[in-house]
Amino acid sequence: MSQVHPLARTTPRTRAEINGSSAGVTELAKRYNISLATARKWKQRDDVLDRSHCPKNLNTTLTPAQEILVVELRKLLLLPLDDLLVITREFICGEVSRSGLDRCLRRYGVSNLRDLYPQDADEASPKKTFKDYEPGFIHIDIKYLPQMPDESQRRYLFVAIDRATRWVYLRIYSDQTDHSSVDFLRRVTRVAPMKIVKLLTDNGSQFTDRFTSQKKEATGEHAFDRECVTLGIEHRLAPPRHPQTNGMVERFNGRIADLIGQTRFASAAELEATLNRYLTLYNNHIPQRALNHQTPIQALKNWQTTKPDLFVKRVYKQSGLDIYSE
Repeated sequence: MSQVHPLARTTPRTRAEINGSSAGVTELAKRYNISLATARKWKQRDDVLDRSHCPKNLNTTLTPAQEILVVELRKLLLLPLDDLLVITREFICGEVSRSGLDRCLRRYGVSNLRDLYPQDADEASPKKTFKDYEPGFIHIDIKYLPQMPDESQRRYLFVAIDRATRWVYLRIYSDQTDHSSVDFLRRVTRVAPMKIVKLLTDNGSQFTDRFTSQKKEATGEHAFDRECVTLGIEHRLAPPRHPQTNGMVERFNGRIADLIGQTRFASAAELEATLNRYLTLYNNHIPQRALNHQTPIQALKNWQTTKPDLFVKRVYKQSGLDIYSE
């Protein structure tokens, strides 16, 4: 069936007549009471139907490679549009608009965030959550950082994340010894606005002597354990070969890995600056679905309003990253 615009001054029949006529454009315009542009269009066309007015070449701010990267971030991190926009503007393309990013997601079929959530094989099974915990239960882990061109050796990122609010603190060290882990713990307790009462680590030698003692049990004499006692913190160890127990900080480290993997850094300073910007965004500007779409700082402020006895200082906007070099 022929499609003709309802306000068209011509019909398929008159268009065919124009196309097949040997008369000039000016004469055809007068004969059919149309403009010169319309007469010229149908004189040159090889069909008589209206064509789409959509642009043939779609101009986008993001390059094809950047679009693929944005789509992969959407799938991996399951970020809402506004959160993804913040990350995209900060690390991928600062000129992208919200509507342009939305069109990109639609073109790749990832605009509906609900469709991207993994489907549980057994939806009836109970899900373990951390929502009932109060601020003050910290997960700590270490991530290897890639060696930069201006470095003689690789460095290590110590990460602490609060189980209840997802608040994160980072610090870069040149080694992963117990000396560094103790120093990191002291700094976390000084920076954290809440009182830390419990912390969970893996069984690495920087945190415990569990697998170096004769009985294969933690003796409590490790430097990290002694510091926990001094600070009044209960130190818990994740079960061996069960990294999912410390999954919250593992997932955050996965975000860091994706962030580092998408950028080529010329120096250690560039890497540090990128981590610093991301941590500021994470703590202060990226709402978390697990926190009812609040940012970690917002969640801390709400907890401080309802339970001020859990806190040792006022919650304020923080960047969170410290750089350490020996």
